[in-house]
Amino acid sequence: MRKLVYGMNVSLDGYIAAPGGDINWGVPSDELFQWWLDQELAMGLFLYGRKLWETMSSHWPTGDQQPDATPAQIEFARNWRDTPKVVFSSTLDKVDWNTRLVPGDAVPEITRLKSDNGDPMRIGGATLAAAAMQTNLIDEYEIVTHPVLLGTGKPFFPTLNNRVNLNLTETQTFPGGVTLTRYETRR
Repeated sequence: MRKLVYGMNVSLDGYIAAPGGDINWGVPSDELFQWWLDQELAMGLFLYGRKLWETMSSHWPTGDQQPDATPAQIEFARNWRDTPKVVFSSTLDKVDWNTRLVPGDAVPEITRLKSDNGDPMRIGGATLAAAAMQTNLIDEYEIVTHPVLLGTGKPFFPTLNNRVNLNLTETQTFPGGVTLTRYETRR
């Protein structure tokens, strides 16, 4: 069975995006970018909702061709293009870059993908992840907290119908006061 990981950059008050979808509030550092790259290299499949897909696909297909791209950004872009992806959307007509589109209910397809053997999968996008959380499909949470309060926006966690018990498995700090907390779902 494949592991399903949900991880994103989060404000201290729990938002992944400010109003209007603004995600430019994070504290970037080379160490944090390298950490995200290492996590992505370990994944065998990326699962995206439409909004995160549009964000990622607007930059990373050519991210390695930008004149100011660092070696880590070049590797991230190449890995992003090469890693298989599934996009869950009822409004998109097509997707590119080693990607398959699933227009229907995400939960049955995520359940099927989890039952396969293979490398871990990363789910991205709060709306898509919320559906997986509600059905207890997420095995691990990677919460990278930035020292900023947004006050409102898109929350990392949805309102849940049932409690989810977690075990802390890792903490790490990065420059700029950024912290990682990693949790496993206690089953």
